[in-house]
Amino acid sequence: MNPDTPKQKSKHLALPNLLTYGRVAAVPVVAALLFWPEKDWARWTALGIFAVAAITDFFDGYLARVWSQQSSLGRMLDPIADKLLVAVCLLMLCADGQISGFSIWAAIIILAREILVSGLREFLAELRVSLPVSAVAKWKTTAQLLAIGFLIAGPAGEKVLPWTETIGLVLLWAAALLTLYTGWDYLRSSAKHVPDD
Repeated sequence: MNPDTPKQKSKHLALPNLLTYGRVAAVPVVAALLFWPEKDWARWTALGIFAVAAITDFFDGYLARVWSQQSSLGRMLDPIADKLLVAVCLLMLCADGQISGFSIWAAIIILAREILVSGLREFLAELRVSLPVSAVAKWKTTAQLLAIGFLIAGPAGEKVLPWTETIGLVLLWAAALLTLYTGWDYLRSSAKHVPDD
């Protein structure tokens, strides 16, 4: 089918894809707000936008399956949108000192794993081998998003919920440990598909 046919265009503009586009658009907005980390309004606004974007991560895939609106564009953009949101937030939180010292290693582990798994998926796609998301990986993603949410709230969140920043860092390390496990699990699962030549 020609990619410019009306049916294909309607899939590109289906609600699941629109949610994914929104998640991509949210990335620079959250980053811009985190340029003013000392302003409570900026932190709360960034948290609100991040939370909505994180929720769409669940709904876009779910709705695409339920409504049979899955598309090649959606399958490509969905993981890209997820990784952009997480990577940019982690970088901004490191830049403003919300993530500092030894905890920067947790962010490095998460980012390195995302790059590794993305490359692995691309390699396996050439071999027509899929790399399904494991249950543990879903827990990793949940811990990761919660950690970033608490850290975005940061000092503003401390005024409402004491230990907000500590909770965020603990969840970040939990996500990093799950990241190591899932990264190793994906490597082990895909090793049998790597040709000997």
